[in-house]
Amino acid sequence: MNRNRSFMMILLVSAISVAGALAQPLRTAAAEEAARAKFFQVGGPSSFLGVAVAELDTERAKELKLKEEHGVEVKSVEDDSPASKAGVKAGDVVLEFNGQRVEGTEQFVRLVRETPVGRHVKLLVSRNGSTQTLTAAIGSKSSSPFSAVNAKALDELKSRMKSLQMPDMVHATMSMQSRALGVESESLSSQLAEYFGVKDGALVRSVTHGSAAEKAGIKAGDVITKVGDRKVTGPGELSVAIRSAPAKTFSVTVVRNQKEMTLNVTLDERSGNRSSPVALDLKTL
Repeated sequence: MNRNRSFMMILLVSAISVAGALAQPLRTAAAEEAARAKFFQVGGPSSFLGVAVAELDTERAKELKLKEEHGVEVKSVEDDSPASKAGVKAGDVVLEFNGQRVEGTEQFVRLVRETPVGRHVKLLVSRNGSTQTLTAAIGSKSSSPFSAVNAKALDELKSRMKSLQMPDMVHATMSMQSRALGVESESLSSQLAEYFGVKDGALVRSVTHGSAAEKAGIKAGDVITKVGDRKVTGPGELSVAIRSAPAKTFSVTVVRNQKEMTLNVTLDERSGNRSSPVALDLKTL
């Protein structure tokens, strides 16, 4: 019983520590800049590349001497990783993954995760304004905190966890506020996607009164799946799609009550095509 209580306390302290760290207010300009450049660690329990990447905005694209505003910026490369062995460096911009144009971080992470371990992929990268093609062999790396524990100890731990009533845990989801469109949207889990009748998209959490979205008829609870002909799989790609819209008036495809509809959106010229930083929205499950 004492062991069970101790284990419960460890879980609760860990959850509180994670929540506290994520909710710590940003007090410095450097911290605010880090928030604007949301990092995605590309790797997981199966397919692994070994880079941390961030979204690009217009100013950063100019600084990196890009001809077009697309791709993801490599912020760090893990030592002895597939990316490191391929020659990828911090500051590179990945423009294509195996011939597929890279639009944003969510798409890039998905492409890596969907590539089988051991397969060689070609990465078109921009470095100091020049492009080059690098070849990386997708690796595997366990992200489990128990990877160093022997099998017997792990089995004992699993058995003890089954006998405990687990506390509510903090779960982080990604959300983004688009000032130009006037919506706050968030990513969809597989269960939510099934509930709304979509494969993926950006779930509209709220619509700003008087915004372009409200005037077009977009409502909270809609799932945005396309902007024009560009597919939207999450808040990050929604932001990229809005910034890349060729005109201030464009179509937006939404799914409402599991029915697809197309709405026409006209942006207010004063709002510009900007989106606020990606944020972590803490939820309990």
